[in-house]
Amino acid sequence: MTTVSKSAEPRNREWLVGMDRRALRRAMEAFGERPFRGDQLYRWIYARGEERFAGMTVLSLELRERLEAVFHSRLPLTVHRTIDSRDGTRRFLMALARDGLVVEAVFIPDGRRRTVCLSTQVGCKRGCRFCRTATVGFRRSLEAGEIVGQFMAIRRDIAELKGWNVVLMGMGEPLDNAEATFQAIALLSDPAGLAVSHNRITLSTVGVVPELERLGRMAVMPKIAVSLNASTDEVRNRLMPVNRRYPLADLMAACRRIPLRSGNRITFEYVLLDGINDSVEDALRLPRLLAGIPCKVNLIPFNPFPGARFGPPPEERVERFQQLLHDARVSSTIRRSRGAGIGAACGQLTGEALA
Repeated sequence: MTTVSKSAEPRNREWLVGMDRRALRRAMEAFGERPFRGDQLYRWIYARGEERFAGMTVLSLELRERLEAVFHSRLPLTVHRTIDSRDGTRRFLMALARDGLVVEAVFIPDGRRRTVCLSTQVGCKRGCRFCRTATVGFRRSLEAGEIVGQFMAIRRDIAELKGWNVVLMGMGEPLDNAEATFQAIALLSDPAGLAVSHNRITLSTVGVVPELERLGRMAVMPKIAVSLNASTDEVRNRLMPVNRRYPLADLMAACRRIPLRSGNRITFEYVLLDGINDSVEDALRLPRLLAGIPCKVNLIPFNPFPGARFGPPPEERVERFQQLLHDARVSSTIRRSRGAGIGAACGQLTGEALA
């Protein structure tokens, strides 16, 4: 995992990116200003993407100078390096201002759609056997400003303001960092700020059941993707240690209790591993396991990485698996991961640059 040397930061300055409107109003009151100044800052920072107090010309020069001495208006991270793939995918390695640790975010263009994959932690502690992020261990959780800051940095780089899809499935388990993740979702989805529709935000989880149920009670609930990857507890225990605490029966029961909006479905991500979870029996068990849950299944042939103990199934086995789901009336797609050649595909993020 890369660490970048920190540049000198003025001490005791508070980051504004990551604060919601209410927090900014409180901060301005404590600063001796009227609360509406917080509303102005909110619009400049999130809706307009201004990173310099000098550019916030609705504020007086005297106020801008006073704010500069006490607060950071810029992003709490910097783009350390970008790596482009032939398919248009762009991998962003971002250095965190707080300690120089590096996280990754990925931009994935697909016709008129623009998808951004964001990280919620530096590393991950869940230890899924097929995920390269697990090999680097866990360093720390990100703050809300560091999560939304990834999106804001990519938005600035790509220079397009509308039509974004955001997936929280980069480095880390979002529900192990629930408070900051939920705050980031609220900031991302605010129409007066970053303005990403909640229908275009997806949170991917290994299935931390208590937080998954809490997610279902959110006022602004994103779409939910559950990393499933097995049809039995025996196999899932081997692949995903979380299953020993929250086995399939508990996870499926929690999914059935989530109050989905009309027309919405839970996505179950199923990484296909050659000879491990790709049998006819697995495909026949899945419909019974998912019965009663409005859902679709994303079939993801494993993306190899150096040192991996698994491989992807042959194409005919992947297609057979999907056909069996189709025969059982389970909606499914085969997801062809983008950015594999630059280490940006699903399960490949480590915070390290390629040589």
